Amino acid sequence: MSEYAAQAPAGVVTEPAWLAVFSLAMGVFGLLTAEYLPASLLTPMALDLGVSEALAGQAVTVTAVVALFAGLLVPGLTRSIDRRVVLLGFSTLMIASNLLVALSSSLTVLLLMRILLGIALGGFWSMAAAVAMRLVPTASLPRALSIIFSGIAAGTVVAVPLGSYLGGLYGWRSAFIAAAAVGGVTLAFQAFTLPRLAPSGTARLRTVLEVLLRPGIAMGMFGCVLVHTAHFALFTYIRPFLESTTGVDTQGLALMLLGFGVANFVGTLLAGWLLVRHPRGTLVLMPVLVGIAALALVWLPVSLPGQALLLALWGMAFGGVPVAWSNWVARAVPDQAESAGGMVVASVQSAIAAGAAGGGLMFSVSGIAGVFVGAGVLMLIAALLIALRVQVPRQDGDAGVTHQPSLV
Repeated sequence: MSEYAAQAPAGVVTEPAWLAVFSLAMGVFGLLTAEYLPASLLTPMALDLGVSEALAGQAVTVTAVVALFAGLLVPGLTRSIDRRVVLLGFSTLMIASNLLVALSSSLTVLLLMRILLGIALGGFWSMAAAVAMRLVPTASLPRALSIIFSGIAAGTVVAVPLGSYLGGLYGWRSAFIAAAAVGGVTLAFQAFTLPRLAPSGTARLRTVLEVLLRPGIAMGMFGCVLVHTAHFALFTYIRPFLESTTGVDTQGLALMLLGFGVANFVGTLLAGWLLVRHPRGTLVLMPVLVGIAALALVWLPVSLPGQALLLALWGMAFGGVPVAWSNWVARAVPDQAESAGGMVVASVQSAIAAGAAGGGLMFSVSGIAGVFVGAGVLMLIAALLIALRVQVPRQDGDAGVTHQPSLV
């Protein structure tokens, strides 16, 4: 690959750096795997560290809160540093976080080590799209982004069942050691493939705020936050729910979570097809299905095959949520898609923190069933809000003309 191709501004890159693009996808996979691991290891982590499952779940909250601020602040704080060096630094932080979590002797130490992951996670997401624009020609950008974001689906498929499986065989710490090994491979591949990326401008908080103040954007972001908050309240406490309702063993749990991940991947592909035909309907349908699945898991008679099917429905439905909201942002803010993307990252990370924290509070007050009922109802409320208040600008097919009605 040519160094010029990677350093040139978006739109004048002539030679795509596909190996570098794949290295970013590996980074997404490694970060998502590390972020989601506590969801499958909550019970053994809590027992080993001598804390409640609700407290152990805050390993997710801490990472999300730090990622929120890192996504907004890190690009500016590193404005004078080669982007290649910054990206390699994120992978190094990911490795360090996983290793130190595996060696943690208390919940306090573990939470402090998860801060490192939050910095890497938020910083990486804030730069991923901008870096992709400097690695490939404009015509190849959609393909590059689809490759990079496929790491999300892969991480969803692998992280939770892998964590549950390794945790059952060798203890929960082994799962984080495995995640560190994935990070090491990622770091080596990125060091080999990423070209120099001299800094060429910075993201600013002011631009994000200007985008948020446009008509209808704040309401759309509120809908996005509600959906993700409800999902992560559910997802953080998925293991204790399944164990308490079905008594499933470790291997059975791993298979159920693998089914969730595979369905999630299918949902990602299905959403792309649906969005072409019914973009607004897709935004509404996905949280409706997740809400119904969550309530059915609590209220329908306990049956292992039935719960596996409901879990798969939930995974498939939520697989389309990130795709649908990314599509909404691209349509609603085509002139500031990068700043709007950063706003979505901050919104999702705040929702992850709120979901994990709110789920923990509900768990303490009303038990695991209360978490699923509350989050399921919140999903349905979010769907109603989206149906009534959020609109998607119409795009005229191949003409590429975007009409922007009032998004209120």
